[in-house]
Amino acid sequence: MAVIKISPEQISKKKRSGPKGHSVDLGALEEVRVLLNNESRQRDLLIEHLHKIQDKYQHISSKHLVALAYEMNLSTAEVYEVASFYHHFDVVKEGEAPPLSLTVRVCESVSCELAGAQELLIALKTGLGDSVRIQKVPCVGRCQHAPVAVVGQNPIDQATSETVQNAVKNNDIKAKVANYIPFDKYISDGGYSTLQKVLEGQISEQSILKKMEDSGLRGLGGAGFPAGRKWRIVKGFAGPRLMAVNIDEGEPGTFKDRHYLEKDPHRFLEGMIIAALTVGCDEIYIYLRDEYAGCREILTQEIAKLENSPPSQKYKMPPIHLRRGAGAYICGEESAMIESLEGKRGMPRLRPPFLAEVGLFSRPTLEHNMETCYWVRDIIEKGPEWFASYGRHERKGLRSFSVSGRVKKPGVHLAPAGITVKELIDEYCGGMVDGHEFYGYFPGGASGGILPSSMGDIPLDFDTLNQYGCFIGSAAVMVFSHQDSAKQLAINALKFFEDESCGQCTPCRVGTTKAVNLMQEKEWDTDLLEELSSVMVDASICGLGQAAPNPLRCVIKYFPDELK
Repeated sequence: MAVIKISPEQISKKKRSGPKGHSVDLGALEEVRVLLNNESRQRDLLIEHLHKIQDKYQHISSKHLVALAYEMNLSTAEVYEVASFYHHFDVVKEGEAPPLSLTVRVCESVSCELAGAQELLIALKTGLGDSVRIQKVPCVGRCQHAPVAVVGQNPIDQATSETVQNAVKNNDIKAKVANYIPFDKYISDGGYSTLQKVLEGQISEQSILKKMEDSGLRGLGGAGFPAGRKWRIVKGFAGPRLMAVNIDEGEPGTFKDRHYLEKDPHRFLEGMIIAALTVGCDEIYIYLRDEYAGCREILTQEIAKLENSPPSQKYKMPPIHLRRGAGAYICGEESAMIESLEGKRGMPRLRPPFLAEVGLFSRPTLEHNMETCYWVRDIIEKGPEWFASYGRHERKGLRSFSVSGRVKKPGVHLAPAGITVKELIDEYCGGMVDGHEFYGYFPGGASGGILPSSMGDIPLDFDTLNQYGCFIGSAAVMVFSHQDSAKQLAINALKFFEDESCGQCTPCRVGTTKAVNLMQEKEWDTDLLEELSSVMVDASICGLGQAAPNPLRCVIKYFPDELK
């Protein structure tokens, strides 16, 4: 066989100067390099680097996208598919006009819908005209302050057309940082003393595991998997191990994580680090939803203070990486969050293998919700009996209920596990708003189903609602009255799932759209809706598609009069 020789001149002619099919704009490349500065170009930082471009220019142009792909040694297609997947990235194709420099986002999820979000949208479109971009968006995690609008990164609570227009006029677009307990104050109050003892071996790993198991603390991923048991499982796999903390609480009605971060962030950080040390995790990744810009500023500052003044000079803590979500509800699903942390689209993984064995970067991974970490310090210091001593109706533990809707005192209410919604409303929420009579409630956010007031004596906890086609999830309780329609609220919930489906599997991608269309008919075809629901539950890859039919099924079962 003849050997074909290629000269060096021919090789140099074949070598590309940029991604295939796209020429690199040198000006855009320099702008990208300035934004990235000395930061690593590793693949998992793609979303972080896309945020830098979005924050600087309020959109991502095609020339910046190509330049970023070149700089990170990725194909343009890889970068585009990630950038176009997330809601908070405005990808502008060549020849298209970029969006207006300022965006006003108005939440239209259940609690804000009850509080007049649609009327607010109409008023803002009239008052602001074409001066800013106005977007309807899903839950922004401030349901107790409904209706909410976000001007730039500045959330406007109990928003009115006037307050929003004033913020726009004054260019009041930066996130507000809450009055929280800072590092120095936390230390002076005895904070990090438990972590110091763990670092220095004064508290053994086995004793911590035993306390976690005895406390009955359960995770908040929907199934309520026992935290202590999860720690043992992950610890049982050979290292190196990692820890990933999920603070992407995008479930409509949920805002407890933001509440705790804005008050006592170091209690969470201390519990998180203790968990990582006990399980033997080498590094910690925190995934924070992008809407929580104020919390991001808090964590950035306070993690830096902690790392500069660690509890022990002799023993090192695992490094902490704070990563930013980009507006995708699906990334609240643990495996989709892992994909996003790796710089990819947030698409749920098929399982097995489970994250405990093959998780972030294919390593055994301890994945936890922020609130689970928040209770670790108290359980170690006060003992498992302290946590387990709370509870009602034969249930054990404490629950952080995010309560919103037609109650006088919405907010995060720490209450005994097993409390009923009627008890919660009367004892913690000051009763119903004047002129409103309790009619129904979502016990666990938009996906947790809907129950009528006649079923308001069911203990709210893991496993107590399953027989009714509902679940507590992250304990997001949305209360509505006789002035509201369960049917319309179910449609609101299904529209949310339609918008937030990642599109990976047909039952969810197509099923949510078909469900919304059928539910908007004057008369519901209940047989067809039930058939569709069964397919979605049985065949969807992850919990989004599996739980999406819950609201419509509950309306058919518990609110039949609204379908007549």
